[in-house]
Amino acid sequence: MNVTTARRGGLLSTERRTQPGPDPLPLSQRRREALHLDIARAAVTLFTSRGVTATTGEHIAQAVGISSRTLWRHFPRKESCVRPLLTAGLDAAVAALEHWPANIRLVAYLESLQEHPALATPDPAVLDLLRLARTDPDLRAVWLQAHDDALPVIAGLLARRSGGRPDDLDVQVHAAIVNSALRVGAENFALHSASTCPTATPHLLRALRLAVQGLPY
Repeated sequence: MNVTTARRGGLLSTERRTQPGPDPLPLSQRRREALHLDIARAAVTLFTSRGVTATTGEHIAQAVGISSRTLWRHFPRKESCVRPLLTAGLDAAVAALEHWPANIRLVAYLESLQEHPALATPDPAVLDLLRLARTDPDLRAVWLQAHDDALPVIAGLLARRSGGRPDDLDVQVHAAIVNSALRVGAENFALHSASTCPTATPHLLRALRLAVQGLPY
């Protein structure tokens, strides 16, 4: 049986699992993704210990064991090195919505996933990154851009559910509400609840419940 490598968990997780499916990604792509996550983790570790300003691209490259030239071939600036940690979690959240049944409301469906074995605990590196992004404008720009890039995908999923079009005003507004709820829920969890709660799922669900009240999803 063929397996495909997939993100597992939710918005704050970057773990992977294998599941039945088509042929896996090409080895070169899997290696590239693995390198990107290694770079992202090294960047967060250095940003946390040294500070963002004091950390250079050369420091990040050295921590990963690659040349500075290789690092800059993959990322345009040091702050963008963290993006793979953020997009991994968003990809997982969007992938979960891809399987949203037509007869179940959004929050009820996400609640049904809480006990799924694929759900993982939050990645400590992501939590550290969100705390850093609270005060560093360049890291926050990367975080906000990751969510902005996810917005059309979420709009497409909601449009398919509602029978509308992704560029309809109401669909775009609803997508922005869901997207913002995920973002604010993740930030709030990282800043206030991560030390006492083993998983972010209840926190994110609460944010979504507040966001979708009155929406047709």
